[in-house]
Amino acid sequence: MTIQADDRTLGAVAAENRSSGKTSFSSASAWEIMRTGCSQAGVDSADAKLIRLGENALFHAPKAAVVVRIARSGYGRDALKEVNVARWLAERNFPAAELYPVDQPITVDDHPVTFWKFIDGRPGERRDIATLGEVLRRLHGTRSPSSFNLPHAHMLGRVQPRIEIAPIPKSDRSFLLDRLSELESKLPSLRFPLKPGPIHGDAHNENLMFRNEKAILIDFERFAWGQPEWDLTMTATEYLTAGWWSTDEYQKFVDAYGYDVTSWHDGFDTLKAVNELTMTTWLMQNVDESTEIAAEYQVRMRTLRGEPSPGWRPF
Repeated sequence: MTIQADDRTLGAVAAENRSSGKTSFSSASAWEIMRTGCSQAGVDSADAKLIRLGENALFHAPKAAVVVRIARSGYGRDALKEVNVARWLAERNFPAAELYPVDQPITVDDHPVTFWKFIDGRPGERRDIATLGEVLRRLHGTRSPSSFNLPHAHMLGRVQPRIEIAPIPKSDRSFLLDRLSELESKLPSLRFPLKPGPIHGDAHNENLMFRNEKAILIDFERFAWGQPEWDLTMTATEYLTAGWWSTDEYQKFVDAYGYDVTSWHDGFDTLKAVNELTMTTWLMQNVDESTEIAAEYQVRMRTLRGEPSPGWRPF
């Protein structure tokens, strides 16, 4: 694609967006929201540390043994769903993150804030790929909740808002919107081979924690009622596109779950393309946070455009 003459660097676009107020969620603003939210909830945040800034901001407050999760503005329903999902999984004795005992979610400057018991354990690692398959198999077979309704999965639901406000050049924005429209037109005609059920929506090994070497599922923001193929295609995309798994590792995941989604010839490529787009636009939100993220965004855009590119770096 030819770059238009009025396209600017990522840094120039980011600066313009900050001055116009378009970029409203940064590490600096997240700190202020965290402090305010903890004060309202009675949580000691004096020694809090930023764990990660991505779709959400995650903070650890060690004195309170709490993880504070701050969503981007406008996602209050998702935060309430996370709270409901945590309670439902607890009722089902499913090993999952537990809520900290305060009234929640709360809202600070239109940002939903939730509080979670800190899990004193280790994060998921490469060696846990088979365990991820086992956890997903169990999750997909869990009875749906009776006290609330899981929303139907809409895997592209956040992509357009991300593209519209991201600090990226116009040519990138146009390309991504066209790709989004193309994929949205393909999804309704897919005929999925597996039965629908509860799905995680962001199923990768970093959304597992391990305490005493027992897996605990975390991050319920994208939980939905939908097709298990979506969860399985995440790992398959990490294997085939990003290059994060070896063939042997991916096979362990397949064996543990009992189904290889790449064998679904009529639909897998479309789901993989959706994941490539969502993974790129997720990263794109923070291109002005570091030069490393900005560089990785360019790598992923080359992949989406069908240009030669190295493997993707995880963030």
